[in-house]
Amino acid sequence: MKQWRFSSIMLWVGLIFLYLPMLILVIYSFNASKLVTVWGGWSIKWYGELFRDEQILTAVWTSLRIAFYSSTMAVILGTLAAFVMTRFRRSRGRFTLSTMITAPLVMPDVIIGLSLLLLFVQMGELFGWPAERGMTTVWIAHSTFCAAYVAVVVSSRLREMDFSIEEAAMDLGATPLKVFFVVTMPIISPSLIAGWLLSFSLSLDDLVIASFVSGPGSTTLPMVVFSSVRLGVSPKINALATLIILIVAITAFIAWYFARRADQRSRAALNNEGAA
Repeated sequence: MKQWRFSSIMLWVGLIFLYLPMLILVIYSFNASKLVTVWGGWSIKWYGELFRDEQILTAVWTSLRIAFYSSTMAVILGTLAAFVMTRFRRSRGRFTLSTMITAPLVMPDVIIGLSLLLLFVQMGELFGWPAERGMTTVWIAHSTFCAAYVAVVVSSRLREMDFSIEEAAMDLGATPLKVFFVVTMPIISPSLIAGWLLSFSLSLDDLVIASFVSGPGSTTLPMVVFSSVRLGVSPKINALATLIILIVAITAFIAWYFARRADQRSRAALNNEGAA
């Protein structure tokens, strides 16, 4: 009983530690004062100011596009790498590839950003591309380090997969490409979705790497927020953060709802089979 009470206390302490700052931020997004730390009454004027700020809106749209393209490319590259790491177990280069793929997971973002910056500069001098840093270089950089996370997530699912299912499909005449799209992909689809969402979040949240490889016209939202915080936190940032929290909460609720419905359907199907 004492252990249960202690674990309950630690649970509530952890929840308060995580979500109390968010609650304070949401409350202060309705603050009428220009000073973030001084309460001046309830007001929603900063939400209007936020939607009239062209710089922030442009940065939001840029970040969303980069995150979408980066996460999609990261899923493709990470899935290919995961297949090599799990299927070609006797290959001599498998260990080297696994080490190189997982290196960005433990490497500081400063080193990744600086190395990619030097790479783009050398490529520009040797091949004339990229002529300047912009959305393309940020997309390549984000795809590079996000692919490592996707590879880890997908490879863990592939290791748990029963390969005899694929072998049975090929014995029945299916080509390897058809086996992948018809048999393998539906089985690993949860890991693909998880990898895509993780990559999207990492790309949307990145500041350090984007600061190295971005250029004019490719300023992301974290860069705009960081530059504004250095000059003094604006209540518009609180309003923006509140909207992001709201969108994330709605998305999480929708995902939980559909997952719950799917679980109920699977349980109902198992009960019907048991009754039959």
